[in-house]
Amino acid sequence: MRFVIIGAGQAAAQAVATLASEGFSGSLTVVGEEPYPPYQRPPLSKAYMAGDFVRERLFLKPEAFYAESHCELRLGVTAAAIDRAAKTVTLSSGDTLAYDRLLFATGDRVRKLPCPGADLPGVYYLRGIDDSDALRRHLVAGKKLAVVGGGYIGLEVAAVVGKYGLHVTVVEAMDRLMVRSASPQVSEFYRKLHESHGVDIRLNQAVTAVEGKSWVEAVATGQGRIPADIVVAGIGVVPNCELALVAGLACDNGIVVDEFGATSDPDIFAAGDCTNHVSFHGKRVRLESVQNAIDQAKHAALAMLGKPTPYREVPWFWSDQYDIKLQIAGLVQPGDTAVVRGDPSTHKFSVFHLRDGIVAGVEAVNAAPDYIAGRRLIAARARVAPERIADTSVPAKQLG
Repeated sequence: MRFVIIGAGQAAAQAVATLASEGFSGSLTVVGEEPYPPYQRPPLSKAYMAGDFVRERLFLKPEAFYAESHCELRLGVTAAAIDRAAKTVTLSSGDTLAYDRLLFATGDRVRKLPCPGADLPGVYYLRGIDDSDALRRHLVAGKKLAVVGGGYIGLEVAAVVGKYGLHVTVVEAMDRLMVRSASPQVSEFYRKLHESHGVDIRLNQAVTAVEGKSWVEAVATGQGRIPADIVVAGIGVVPNCELALVAGLACDNGIVVDEFGATSDPDIFAAGDCTNHVSFHGKRVRLESVQNAIDQAKHAALAMLGKPTPYREVPWFWSDQYDIKLQIAGLVQPGDTAVVRGDPSTHKFSVFHLRDGIVAGVEAVNAAPDYIAGRRLIAARARVAPERIADTSVPAKQLG
């Protein structure tokens, strides 16, 4: 059997590990656009940028692992075309790889600023090792940094660069921070947290232009001009599914896969950020998380081996900002009932989300026991009274 994996990130590394653990002994090739073997991306906006995490620790597996797994890494090249009838992948180098099973682990790419001046030197995006390295060279005390986008990436960068002595302004088009991923209660906590560290938070301000001549000098919004020596944009990502779409695979905000990771072609699978998949609650979603990349890759690899098992894992996410750890489990929806447990002013609290009385999600701020309990309750579809959740005299492990 000849297996080819397109993409060399977290999902690809996990797929190789699962195939190896299952005793796969056929031909296995991983195609990666970057010159690096699979590595962790979360530290790039956290500990690695802060200088607390050496580059060697980023890599998910030692080089010997791939050799021992009979896996060939083809790095610094891209997959240019797929011929489903001939079952071949043509690379940007001109080489052709034959496959019996193919796995898309292509992830996503940053969304670029859609405004004049977005291509000026001094405008950075944070997706890969080279991005983080390039940005770190400009983190000099006294400089002004404008972060465009108040999501996880932007806020993590804002939290890290403060230690370098930069003046930081976060510009967010919506009326609160982390609007796509956090409750209003958690958003408000993080607004106050960042402001307490000297970050200037500008809500309801969309960037209309990046100004400058040979280097960025400011960002312009409808409310005025914000001077900036450096701009970091974190306004979301786009799934890398164009190659799959051209190949005729079903795509809809990601590569459409079934509960086993199979695409509309039974010999082609997909895992990770690039997929539109059936989530644990039975609805289709596209998730951008390490957990999903790892767990979905395990299931896809098993399906490639003819051992399909349905993917029904409870999704979880995390973010480190200053000395605060945010842990989230489940998928919340508008209309859910939010129940606050603990006092946000203590920097230790959680927000449980109930849907028709059933625990559907939890956001835990420096509250690991609540997070652990929440994951268990979500998986069990437990029904818990709001007043019991809010009662901190009830230990988290006794909820439900």
